[in-house]
Amino acid sequence: MEKVLKDGKLYSLIEFRDRIYEDLDLSKSDLTTLLCAMLIASIGLNMNTIPAIIGAMLISPLMTPILGVVFALAILDTKLLKKSFKILFIQVAVSLLASTLYFLLSPISYASTEIITRTSPTIWDVVIAFVGGLAGIIGARKKEANNIVPGVAIATALMPPVCTVGYSIATGNLEYMVGASYLFSINCSFIMITHILALM
Repeated sequence: MEKVLKDGKLYSLIEFRDRIYEDLDLSKSDLTTLLCAMLIASIGLNMNTIPAIIGAMLISPLMTPILGVVFALAILDTKLLKKSFKILFIQVAVSLLASTLYFLLSPISYASTEIITRTSPTIWDVVIAFVGGLAGIIGARKKEANNIVPGVAIATALMPPVCTVGYSIATGNLEYMVGASYLFSINCSFIMITHILALM
C-alpha cells in the first residue's frame, strides 16, 4: 500500500477525506442530478425498461454520502459523519417524495417485473452489495479515471429500491414497501461494512 501511495496512484487518507468533503454538497446541480436519476429510475421501473434503470444507477449521487459515512466511521470524524448522514437522509427523502409523486401521477399503476424484482431480496443481493462495496472503495481511492465506481453503482443499485418504495407508497402496497426498503437497507449496510473493513 505504501508503495502505491508513493507512486501517486491512490489518494492518501487525508486527500481522500478532503475529496469527500468537496463532493458532499447539496447544490442546485446536485439536486437536479438526483431528481433526474429518480425520474429515469421511476420511468424505467414503470415501463420495465432495464437500460433506463441502469442509466439512473450511473448518475445517482447516493453513493457519495454513503462513502462519507463509511470514511467518517473509519477515521472517527464526527463532523464528516453528521454531514454525510444529513445529506444521505435529504437525498433519500427527496427521492422518495418525488418518486411517490411520479407514481401517483403515472397512468400505469400495475407492478412491472422490475418493480417486483426489487421487493424480494435474496442472499445474492447481500453478496453483490458486499463484493460491490469492496470494489467501490478500491475504485474511489484511485486518482486516475476508472470504470470501477460506475460498475459498482450499477451492481449495488441504490436508486431503484428507493423508487420502488415510492411506488409502494403511491399504490398503498405495504408488502412491496417493506421488501424494497429491506433491499435498500441491505445494499447500504453491506456497502458500508465492506468499505470499513477495507479501510481498516
